[in-house]
Amino acid sequence: MPAGSSQSVEDFLKAVYRLQRESDRVSTSALAVALDISAPAVTDMAQRLMEDGRVDYLKYRGVRLTAEGERVALKMLRRHRLIEAYLVQDLGYQLHEVHDEAEALEHTVSDRFVEAISRKLNNPRYDPHGDPIPDLKGVMPVRELQPLSQLALRTPARIRRLVMDDSAMLRDTQVRGLEIGRTLEVVARDEFDGPIQVVVEPRNAQTIGFKMASFILVEFV
Repeated sequence: MPAGSSQSVEDFLKAVYRLQRESDRVSTSALAVALDISAPAVTDMAQRLMEDGRVDYLKYRGVRLTAEGERVALKMLRRHRLIEAYLVQDLGYQLHEVHDEAEALEHTVSDRFVEAISRKLNNPRYDPHGDPIPDLKGVMPVRELQPLSQLALRTPARIRRLVMDDSAMLRDTQVRGLEIGRTLEVVARDEFDGPIQVVVEPRNAQTIGFKMASFILVEFV
């Protein structure tokens, strides 16, 4: 997309919001990787959006959203996650199919359409991945979750969130029965970030790589 288009701006702000969960300021190199654009293009966009009052950009120190930038990012997250919920619940899409579809639609549909989806789905608080959906004021629902990779042995837990967009990884979780709402226990784990053995309800034994397990968030039953 052209650097000044509304879609490129919205994608940029959304990427900053996501990466700010890991650090107060987001480096231009991290944004270049996340958006698959060059570092100079990131710098150019950051400077443009600083003039618009949507980001705070400091050379060599990176980017941070302003209140206005965060408002736009949360609006786009709301759109994306409500569209994903609609695709799965009403149109029969599989979980691994919805991300790219929602990425395209979130920039084209009207606010009226998005809010009609929300009402039709009874104003969901979470999307099909378990990601929280911001409300109209930008407030995120909060719950205490932890990665499956850190769950203590023989502790019953329920899968609540899959922090992944990769379609192959999502497809693999579904094949293994690692779906939102399923209960499970860790029965064994190798040391030094090795594989984890779990039993998913009712008696589905699976061996999961540490990396995948770190993307599966659970809550205690």
